[in-house]
Amino acid sequence: MAEKIELVDTVEHLGIRHHFEDEIADALCNIQHMELNSLNLHEVSLRFRLLREHGLCVSPDDFNRFKDTNGRFNIDIINEPKGLLSLYNAAHLLTHDELELEEAICFARLHLESMTHNLTYPLSDQVKRALYLPLPRTVRRIEALHYMLEYEHEPSYNPIILELAKIDFNILQNRHLKELKDLSEWWQDLYTEVSLDYARDRIVQLYLWAHTMCYEEEYSCARITLTKLSAVVTMMDDTYDVRATLEESRNFNEAIQRWDEKAVCLIPEYLKKFYLRIIISFKEIEDMSQPHEKYKVSYAKESFQILSKKYLQGAEWFHHKYVPTFKEKLEVSFMDSGSPFSIVALLVGLGDMASKEALDWAIGCTDAVKACGELTRYMNDISALKHGNRKQDAANCVQCYIAEHNVTSEVATANISKMMEDAWKTTNKAVLELPTLHAVVRRVVDMTVCLTLIYGKKKDVFTFGNDLDDVIKHVFANPFPI
Repeated sequence: MAEKIELVDTVEHLGIRHHFEDEIADALCNIQHMELNSLNLHEVSLRFRLLREHGLCVSPDDFNRFKDTNGRFNIDIINEPKGLLSLYNAAHLLTHDELELEEAICFARLHLESMTHNLTYPLSDQVKRALYLPLPRTVRRIEALHYMLEYEHEPSYNPIILELAKIDFNILQNRHLKELKDLSEWWQDLYTEVSLDYARDRIVQLYLWAHTMCYEEEYSCARITLTKLSAVVTMMDDTYDVRATLEESRNFNEAIQRWDEKAVCLIPEYLKKFYLRIIISFKEIEDMSQPHEKYKVSYAKESFQILSKKYLQGAEWFHHKYVPTFKEKLEVSFMDSGSPFSIVALLVGLGDMASKEALDWAIGCTDAVKACGELTRYMNDISALKHGNRKQDAANCVQCYIAEHNVTSEVATANISKMMEDAWKTTNKAVLELPTLHAVVRRVVDMTVCLTLIYGKKKDVFTFGNDLDDVIKHVFANPFPI
């Protein structure tokens, strides 16, 4: 069992899982049903993490073998850094009311922190990364770049597997670079035509974001669809937040709800070209779709219209200087975070993976979709507290919490951070409870995880600064040496 588990983890860690999907599924199914006799903390923890990531049930009771009669972890495992690291990563796949896994996180973190200066490479670097961001919340494509440098130092090193990973990365990088070039030309044409100079110019960052969710070659359509529609959403967001008056916002939303070129007469001159390009952009996506998949675009259009209504609500609050309750704010802002729309837009391009059942699940803002939206909003608003809101942003979640509960920003941030952990648990739960939609739910998890790249340092690197420049270079511009 140990060799199978290590091999599955290696293949996934190196970013080549897409070549071995069936083999991995068979291996994990066998591993799940094999009797677990191991007393190796690393092996038991790795098995737990891999099974849960793939939606296969496994109980935290498996860790009882490492506890004493009082239910506390045995002191002898504190000298197993690799095992503690695996336990720490595995325990972050906890769901609600799994207190034993919360205890495992605290226990593992305490002892990993105490030994960081005494570890050797590559374990030393892996521990530092995990303490900053546990593996289940790390963007897979970025982690693969780290692991390709580290793998040859692992006891299980296989040069053929590493060579495959490097070649595959470079082949996909060429594909991604071509897509990015085409999208940049498309964006420059749109940006020049609509002449909204207040709108953020972030097409590369948007493509990076889409790419982290579905980098595999067969999902080119998903990457392009999500990037294009996200670019349009960004312009709409900036229009409501930065430029439009309240009356212009109301009329713009009315035109979007009508979804008719004739409605262009409702809106001011500076928005007319943009409004028409919105309609054209969705038509382009429909034309790009297979005949039996064109109906999916209607889901994206409906989600876009819902998003516009939420943006308008924020504009109403801002212009009337109304500070909503935290609950009121969250009901609107988990949607106007844009993540629920992005999930629907992603599914439009995912081909057969995204069935009508999956689209209904996504547009219904079920638990995992809502959790993704909440995490987006929480992370965004905590970063805004540090770096400031934009011109016409209404009071954000943190500010609403402070006003309602009369607490300091530190207390508000701490309490909202607890809510963030609950949202992560909801996401983990969805992976285990929706077997027929597992492939789609995993993409939602990937989208949620990508938030750590955007807001990881409590700074919105999409809106402010060039903090993603190094990541962009490594992912798109620098081939991996072979």
